[in-house]
Amino acid sequence: MTSTDQSRASGSSAERSLRVLTALAREGKGMSLAQLAAELQLPKATAHRLTSQLLELGFISKGEDERQFEIGPAMRRMALDTLNHDTERGLRHSVLTDVVNRVGETCNFTTLDGVGVMYLDRVEAPWPWRLTLDVGVHVPIHCTASGKLFLALMPEAQRERVLQTIELTPMTARTLTRAAALQRECAEIAQADCAYDREEFIPGLIAMAVPVRDSAQQLRGAIAVHAPTARLSLDKVTEHLPALRHAAERMGRLL
Repeated sequence: MTSTDQSRASGSSAERSLRVLTALAREGKGMSLAQLAAELQLPKATAHRLTSQLLELGFISKGEDERQFEIGPAMRRMALDTLNHDTERGLRHSVLTDVVNRVGETCNFTTLDGVGVMYLDRVEAPWPWRLTLDVGVHVPIHCTASGKLFLALMPEAQRERVLQTIELTPMTARTLTRAAALQRECAEIAQADCAYDREEFIPGLIAMAVPVRDSAQQLRGAIAVHAPTARLSLDKVTEHLPALRHAAERMGRLL
């Protein structure tokens, strides 16, 4: 094989690998080898070789079902690094800053990562008592405002699979630990298009989250505010719901 032929083969393999990653990212859930091969019009042997290489590198991983593949930690880290260093990162950060200036409490930008919630960005309120969670940190899906929002807005079959997979660990006395109760709250959240954490993650801390959708109305993340109950009640935080929805619309235009 000539150097030109090797370059073409390498380019072809790289292109196919990128197509695999693109398909998985677009699908937003696990895909089997057969599904990937059909979607990308690749021989099954080629799809197997590509997924094996991407698995080894950590760009994809096995899903809840061992026969399915999903975006892996290396790809998520690359996406996070890209999001936090592109030219519009400052504009997205300013959206959170505006919320903090208006509400007076910490504001977060989060996304669904597997069966957990990952912090993409945050702006701290200037109070001596506050919860500090760094960008890239994961929090549970079943007891946080953003997490319950993501659960409520995912397809029903996907939500049922998640609830069958995760442990509904009681983080506080208020944490919902029965799948049926969480399902009922998800129905209410989907109707309201917002979610609350009623001291379910940390005692004395409440939160409210709204969805961030892109120009195609695809769910991309959530904006949430949280505060200690000593400073802000649920009734008071709900008064800021219009401001949070406006911030989510602004954020969506930046994605």
